[in-house]
Amino acid sequence: MVTEVRQEAAKAGVQPVPGPTGMHLAMLLFTSAVSVGTFALDNGLMRTPPMGWLAWERFRCDIDYRLSEDGWRELGYVYVNIDDCWASMDRDEKGRLQPDPKRFPGGIPKLARYMHDRGLKLGIYGDMGTHTCGGYPGTPLDKIKIDAQTFADWEVDMLKFDGCYSNATEQEQGYPLMSNALNATGRPIGYSCSWPAYQGGLPPKVNYTQLGKICNLWRNYGDIQDSWDSVLDIINWFFENQDTLIPAAGPGRWNDPDMLIIGDFGLSMDQSRAQMAIWAIMAAPLFMSNDLRTISSGARSILQNKMAISINQDPLGIQGRRIIKEKSGIDVYWRPLSKDDSALVFFSRRNDMPYRYQTSLKKLNYTTGSYKIFDVFTEKTMTLKDSTDFVVSVNPTGVVMWYVSAPAKLSLRQLYKGGKLQGFAYDDDENSIPPVFL
Repeated sequence: MVTEVRQEAAKAGVQPVPGPTGMHLAMLLFTSAVSVGTFALDNGLMRTPPMGWLAWERFRCDIDYRLSEDGWRELGYVYVNIDDCWASMDRDEKGRLQPDPKRFPGGIPKLARYMHDRGLKLGIYGDMGTHTCGGYPGTPLDKIKIDAQTFADWEVDMLKFDGCYSNATEQEQGYPLMSNALNATGRPIGYSCSWPAYQGGLPPKVNYTQLGKICNLWRNYGDIQDSWDSVLDIINWFFENQDTLIPAAGPGRWNDPDMLIIGDFGLSMDQSRAQMAIWAIMAAPLFMSNDLRTISSGARSILQNKMAISINQDPLGIQGRRIIKEKSGIDVYWRPLSKDDSALVFFSRRNDMPYRYQTSLKKLNYTTGSYKIFDVFTEKTMTLKDSTDFVVSVNPTGVVMWYVSAPAKLSLRQLYKGGKLQGFAYDDDENSIPPVFL
């Protein structure tokens, strides 16, 4: 396997760097494309939350590459993002950033071409301070224009712009300047800003109206770690502040609760389903940080769940909200979707045993009608009237996630037989669960 990995890396112009555990850092080879549109930032990108793979949580600076097929790109995971520690410690004679020649002997352009030839997009990391968080050369204010042009010349598709070793005044200037500089290159480059995470994530220090005009996505809160406590802390913060965060999100501008750690070491299968479901409800970017060489079949099936991805990628782009927080430890989350459909998540904060939660769609503010229900993780279907009580059994730290199709609408077509009115026909094709999921 190691020989095959190194051969794939060599094709991409990347030199593996030995580490204490040998080959590290899985880079993906997926198999389909995403569509793009236009919005306030004027770069036409990320009309739905971006999806892909990012190195940092799983591998930190221990950078190496393996390209895996397995259908990831078909599902929308198309960004392959290099994080910190990629750069040489010195800029070149023209003042430009340059990659570490030991790790990238072919340079970033060769790696970008390799990705593009396979229908992927290449993301890169920068920092607006004097140094990156890992201690590599940063992009202070006087270097923003040249670095933006360098990334464009390299045909990079996304920039994650961190904020270590910078102060609030420099961030206030630098994040908008980088947005303008990237646009001025003429190359569409998705722009991820870490600005709000360095300013507490909330107004008045954070202006989400401004962020939506300059960034495609932004980190609001601290870095995720490979533990359930970390995931739960992020969930708590986002939904405690949902009234501030929800209006900020929409097509081309996304709140980013950080990476998916499904397939690493810290989450059970129930907790992995919970992260996937709640990130889908939040319309969050879906950037995996894991080792795709060793990922379990269970974790793979969660990350490749077509209905969860469909909910996340819904073109309306409305971030969901928590509508109920029960004393029993059950939360209920709701997200409106296209065609009057919606998604529901029943989440258990309990640690003891499965909890049988009883409610009805009417109690969850659904209007009168019969609804088609698709269970995202069991793939079971049923029909529920709004007034019918039901019970969901939710495992500790787990979820039940539903795709809820809107009631069938009354058609203008009336059914006649023998010249007599027989009743009305319902056209429910537009309100049914997408057939690909049945």
